[in-house]
Amino acid sequence: MIIVTTDTIPGQNITTTVGLVRGNTIRARHLGKDIFAVFKNIVGGEISEYPKLMGESREQALDRLRDEAVRVGADAVVGLRFTTSMITQGASEILAYGTGVKLADE
Repeated sequence: MIIVTTDTIPGQNITTTVGLVRGNTIRARHLGKDIFAVFKNIVGGEISEYPKLMGESREQALDRLRDEAVRVGADAVVGLRFTTSMITQGASEILAYGTGVKLADE
């Protein structure tokens, strides 16, 4: 499955737009990691637990987007975007979305 942030795919002809495809996940922070983050905030330095959590969340959202694209019969996804929002204190949503398309047979 080709997934790109651009509206076209070099070397490919888009024949049909299937429609919006998306995948999301909602993750909550871990209390133990939050306590460690507070200490890191006091002494300084990168809080490595959060980028790891966000990276895992992005990958899961992408996996779900890919699954939906396959389900609706898309060959590729163009215009990929990510967005995030806070659902509740300590829980955030990562949403991946784009346009599912069909490609010309070669």
